[in-house]
Amino acid sequence: MTTPAITHRFVDLIPEQLEEGILYICIQYQTVSHLCLCGCGNEVVSPLHPQQWSLTFDGTAVSLAPSIGNWSFPCQSHYWIKRNQVHWAKGFTAEQVNKLRTRDQRLLEDHFEAQSSKGDILSDVPWWRRWWKRVTKWVQRDRGEAG
Repeated sequence: MTTPAITHRFVDLIPEQLEEGILYICIQYQTVSHLCLCGCGNEVVSPLHPQQWSLTFDGTAVSLAPSIGNWSFPCQSHYWIKRNQVHWAKGFTAEQVNKLRTRDQRLLEDHFEAQSSKGDILSDVPWWRRWWKRVTKWVQRDRGEAG
């Protein structure tokens, strides 16, 4: 685990080549990107969204919440970014990761479903995503997995 601190850079677009130790923040596209802070070189993308990540900027430093868990990377690094400081966290077991992913997916789906029932964001969700969600629910129901 190599990076104890980072710098941040507000950008109009995320650059194709990221530099180590820099958190790129694109407000227009509500995205934060950086190279994994363990030094493995994988690109980490964190969508800014109420059910995913939030960014705090105090005029000097940034914080990103919740933690970054790179479970899909070989390094499986896990860390917090608080006031431009990297705080390493413990690793998770495969079972913990699966539970977390299931919970996060459910929260995100519930959020979009609640918003679309209000008519607020239905047009922002691509037709194919709405279609895929319905297909997935049908398959889960047929398998007895839906809850």
